[in-house]
Amino acid sequence: MTTITIAWIALPFLMGFIIYLFPRIDKYLSLAVAVASAGYALQLLIAQSSLELKLLDNFGVTLTLDQLTGYFILTNALVTAAVVLYCWSGNKTAFFYAQTMMLHGSVNAAFACTDFISLYVALEVSGIAAFLLIAYPRTNRSIWVALRYLFISNVAMLFYLVGAALAYQTNHSFAFSALRGAPPEAFAFIFLGLLVKGGVFVSGLWLPLTHSESETPVSALLSGVVVKTGVYPLVRCALILEEVDPIIRIFGVGTALLGVFYAIFEKDTKRMLAFHTISQLGFILAAPKVGGFYALTHGLVKSALFLIAGVLPSRNFKDLQHKPINTAVWIALVIASFSISGFPLLSGFGAKVLTMKNLAPWQVIAMNVAALGTAISFAKFIFLPRGGQEEVKPGFWPGVILLIGGLFVANVVYYDAYTVANVIKPLATIGTGWLVYLLIIQRLAVKLPRVLEQFEHLIGFMSLMLVLLFWMVLA
Repeated sequence: MTTITIAWIALPFLMGFIIYLFPRIDKYLSLAVAVASAGYALQLLIAQSSLELKLLDNFGVTLTLDQLTGYFILTNALVTAAVVLYCWSGNKTAFFYAQTMMLHGSVNAAFACTDFISLYVALEVSGIAAFLLIAYPRTNRSIWVALRYLFISNVAMLFYLVGAALAYQTNHSFAFSALRGAPPEAFAFIFLGLLVKGGVFVSGLWLPLTHSESETPVSALLSGVVVKTGVYPLVRCALILEEVDPIIRIFGVGTALLGVFYAIFEKDTKRMLAFHTISQLGFILAAPKVGGFYALTHGLVKSALFLIAGVLPSRNFKDLQHKPINTAVWIALVIASFSISGFPLLSGFGAKVLTMKNLAPWQVIAMNVAALGTAISFAKFIFLPRGGQEEVKPGFWPGVILLIGGLFVANVVYYDAYTVANVIKPLATIGTGWLVYLLIIQRLAVKLPRVLEQFEHLIGFMSLMLVLLFWMVLA
């Protein structure tokens, strides 16, 4: 199993280079890598065993492959496969597919890391690959958005690296467990880097512009899997260090409420989805023990929603209310919106029920408010008119069907959720959300300011978050 694991980690990077040598089969190689990752992840989930690889034992450099890792890797595999299928008939060059493989491999590696130094390498590689994919159109706008993303990411990673060095200085180990007993500044620096990388709370206000202005397949990758490279280590640390768990849960609640507040009033489809990504990351952090299943469900549905948003006749909700959508596309949009709202028969229902059952008592009210906000947000999609005749690109349906099919199949993970009490509550939440939207939100013309998303303020938020993290550790 050790040999298979090492080969699996190296495979995407190897294929990324081979794609340059054989550009005519770039799509086939990319899809094969995604299938291999899916197979490896399913093996981890079915076997329910744990594999630990000690790369540098004396320094705590370790890879851990278990059920939690399996959920995140499966998310990466399915989203990557869907994006490759979506781009199949397009004009994407070998460079695009090669960078997609580099991103896929580095994200897989990040999900396997349980030490700070190898995680740093994986995060930096994924950041560079994401930067190149964001800048792929080579327009002035895309290059600026990519450079903005790269600069913020690198500043955050600089803080992270200093924190990792301080943790090593204390315990002579880079393992996540080295945070125990480390000085407050080590904790603050490391968590600042991960919060920014993962798009959590106010540290994630770089995310809406980046995800909404990227090309549709890149937006699907960023929201579906890339932001989870920052969230996964936070979940893992909460499971390893019980003293960290309350802090992670606090950020989870704050993130869920902040993101859904912006999403409710957002008038742009892709920005609404991006803000809602911030909110859904909060659900993953609010209950770390079951965060893997929620990450899988969110990755599938959010990638599908971004792919669907890319074929809508407009990005503006006001315009869409007067432009009927292709009926088949509308059905796919409704299914995805139902899942993320927690409707039964889709995995979003089981993920939400499981998350709510693993909340601390003080989290329950806030997370139910966030769930209600989710229903309100996606009512904007559900009540759009249908009956349009616009055509979609050839690769659209294979990618979307794969992701939506995954939402149905993933129900088997938590079939115990289907009790009368569990079914009634989310249906009541969704119904209430629809009423609030139709009676109140739809009639409002609130435009939230974007000043907080400006570049200089994003850097300033890092300082504020450092102060907050120091206070939380010392308290």
